Amino acid sequence: MTSAPGQLPYTLPPELLIDTDVARRLIGEFIRGHLRQTGFERVVLGLSGGVDSALVAYLVAEAIGAGKLLCVLLPYRTSAAESAADAQEVVQLVGCPSRTIEITAIVDGYFETALGGESAAGQPDRGRVGNFAARARMAVLYDQSVTWRGLVAGTGNKTEALLGYTTIYGDNASAFNPIGDLYKSQVRQLAADMGVPAAILRKAPSADLWPGQTDEGELGLSYAEMDRLLYWMVDRRRTDGQLVEMGFAQALISRVQHLAAASEYKRQTPPVAKLTTRTPGVDYLYPRRRPV
Repeated sequence: MTSAPGQLPYTLPPELLIDTDVARRLIGEFIRGHLRQTGFERVVLGLSGGVDSALVAYLVAEAIGAGKLLCVLLPYRTSAAESAADAQEVVQLVGCPSRTIEITAIVDGYFETALGGESAAGQPDRGRVGNFAARARMAVLYDQSVTWRGLVAGTGNKTEALLGYTTIYGDNASAFNPIGDLYKSQVRQLAADMGVPAAILRKAPSADLWPGQTDEGELGLSYAEMDRLLYWMVDRRRTDGQLVEMGFAQALISRVQHLAAASEYKRQTPPVAKLTTRTPGVDYLYPRRRPV
């Protein structure tokens, strides 16, 4: 089923409409196939209360059953109360086990120690705290994956990945990512099709890094605008001249191209200096199978 733009509670560029039935089937097969390949049966997910992680929770539960999904809520002291409430509603609707682990002591404890050894006085900037919080959350998720005996699912979308709007080894770290090839607009479309609560679909996307923070406010661009440009620039390989003819401003094109180029290192595994005939991650790329 492909949802019509008028049925959705937000702007969806027409060229980004997807067949949601096909997307659900392919992502479900991907989830089950990756678990079989690695020898795991369970999944761990950091649930923020936003649409991306909510959609992944619905997709994983549909693919392998809610009982095999552990959703972990990881609030910081500045996290919005509504984020926790939305995450709890997703847990109840999906019917999966959940845990709440506050990361305030981890983050604040680190900065109290770090600032005590630094010459500069004052508090760390909020971007620095937000990045550390994202990495602290991922550290907790990987620890929880040990006791749950499951793989950590990623929740980053294609828009964030291409723009570099992600914390390396933080929210972009995972064992596999079911929605990494969906633009934010498409995430919303698929989430609406799967029954993610309307309040989550309608609220302004936010990494919840500090009070009042929103993704679009920080980037200075709407997701609909960014997604359209990225689609024609990346997927359809249009030139700058063609993009300008389509109505995109050259300044916007240049800015998005710069963001994509500058963040390429976040999308790749760390480069390895090749010295031998077989290098892990370069030309030693056997299919992953669990040892017998």
